Order: sequence, then structure tokens, then C-alpha cells
Amino acid sequence: MLGPQVWSSVRQGLSRSLSRNVRGWASGEGKKVDIAGIYPPVTTPFTATAEVDYGKLEENLHKLGTFPFRGFVVQGSNGEFPFLTSSERLEVVSRVRQAMPKNKLLLAGSGCESTQATVEMTVSMAQVGADAAMVVTPCYYRGRMSSAALIHHYTKVADLSPIPVVLYSVPANTGLDLPVDAVVTLSQHPNIVGMKDSGGDVTRIGLIVHKTRKQDFQVLAGSAGFLMASYALGAVGGVCALANVLGAQVCQLERLCLTGQWEDAQKLQHRLIEPNAAVTRRFGIPGLKKMMDWFGYYGGPCRAPLQELNPAEEEALRMDFTSNGWL
Repeated sequence: MLGPQVWSSVRQGLSRSLSRNVRGWASGEGKKVDIAGIYPPVTTPFTATAEVDYGKLEENLHKLGTFPFRGFVVQGSNGEFPFLTSSERLEVVSRVRQAMPKNKLLLAGSGCESTQATVEMTVSMAQVGADAAMVVTPCYYRGRMSSAALIHHYTKVADLSPIPVVLYSVPANTGLDLPVDAVVTLSQHPNIVGMKDSGGDVTRIGLIVHKTRKQDFQVLAGSAGFLMASYALGAVGGVCALANVLGAQVCQLERLCLTGQWEDAQKLQHRLIEPNAAVTRRFGIPGLKKMMDWFGYYGGPCRAPLQELNPAEEEALRMDFTSNGWL
């Protein structure tokens, strides 16, 4: 746990960093870091004995590094972070930082259930190379996670974090949507730069973009399935599980949206909807890892209690890709 002297030094360090530019990524005085772009949420490879396979992690990163991603998200939901120890979480971030191209952003998932644990993990992830912290909503006591509680939590984390903070709402996993009013309040914090919204409600994404338009605050879609719609409503990018296997296609969809080629973007988006659903809500991380194996990456097993797909699920997964021309 962080002692009083360490907490004091963290506060002082944050004050100094914000008076400059945050980790050198800000593009002008008073402007927050620009997180616009596409990010694959990196999976955590495991061996047959359920140990983290750092060699396979680096191999995957070298392959993913050939695509024009803005950066990588590490220790998000697809990284199976709830199943890792604190030391494993930090070691994964450190290894990714060493293996990834230097011009890419590293967004590290530092969320924990308590505010103090989240601050400690965020500070530690900054020390091992994270450029920004992506902080998921605490949810175990979701019945008491009011807007006031969440605003207090994120404000404390952002106050004490030496790196920028990205809010992360993923109701499919947490059972909790970060309320819009809380997002609007938090968008005014100088060290909160944006949000990843994985809920899939594009009207909500549009409303958040609209209500935070006077702030230097950016919204990332949390899935490739609603990426085009999110761009149309003002989002600036996406954290897309599908980019782990169809990286070129997700980046192409980004380019089509940014250049206003909406008819072509629509055609491509249509072909990505079923494959995206297959590696997210339908078959989840086991489906994503199986598809990575088929596309020349290392997916490998998940850590228990997650189980691998059965033969019928594998066939259904394959059909979602072949019927759209990807296999």
C-alpha cells in the first residue's frame, strides 16, 4: 500500500506533470493527449500450464505492429486482467512497452475495485511504461455505485495519476453503465482525456460527444460492430477486439469514415458485424483466441474458469467469418 509520504510525492509529481505536458503526448499548451485512432485490445497468451507466455505475447505484438494502429490497449477485458495477479499485470504492461513500436500509445487497464488499489496500480503501470490508464468502473458493490461515488472514485484516481486517465464503461461485464452525467462532470478534469464506451448504445455515445463538446474530451467506440456509427456521431476511434484478427480491415473502415466515403464504409461495416459479434458477445475471449490461431497469431488457451470452444461452437465461429468472405 502507498504510505503517506508516497501519496504526497505522487500528488506533487502530478502537479508538475500537468503544468508541463502529460508524458510529452500533449500537442500544445493546455491541450490534453490525443487518443484518436484504432487500438486492438491485446490478449494475454497462456501456456498449456496456464502461465503467461511472454514470448508469444511479443510475437503477436510484432505482427500487430505492422498495422497503422494508434496504439495498443493492454489489460483490458480481452486481456483477462481479472485472472492475473498484480505482478503479472505489471509484467505484461512492461513487456508490451518493450516490444511495441515507440511511436504507438500504450493504454493500460489499471482498474481495481477500490479507489486506493486503482491509484496504486495506475502509478505502478506508469512506472513500467504506460502512456495512459484505462480505468474500468468498480462494480462489485454496483448497487452503491451512484454518480457521486463514481465521480469521487475517478476524480481521486485522476488527481493522483502521473499519466492521463481514460474512463472505461463495459456494462456487459460489470452490469454497470457509467452514467452520462458523471461522464460530463469528469470530462472537465484536466487529467481525464476521454472514454472507451463498450455498451453499444450509439445514441448514448452521441449524447456524450454532444454534452462534452466544450471540453477537450474524446470518445472511443468499444467495438468494431458500431464503429462507423460512432464515427458518424463524433467518436474519434475505437478499441476493437476484431482488430486482433482483421487489423487491416478495421483500419480501412477508420480511413473510409475519416475521409467521408460513407457508402464504402457502410459496405465494409456490414461485413464486419457478424465476425465482430462472434469474437465478442457470442463466443467471447475463447472465440477471439481461436480466431487468432486461425489467422496466424497465437491465441492459445484461456485461463480457468474460461473454457475453450467446443467443436460445434468452433464451426459456428468459422461460419460467421466465411459467410462474410474473411476465411
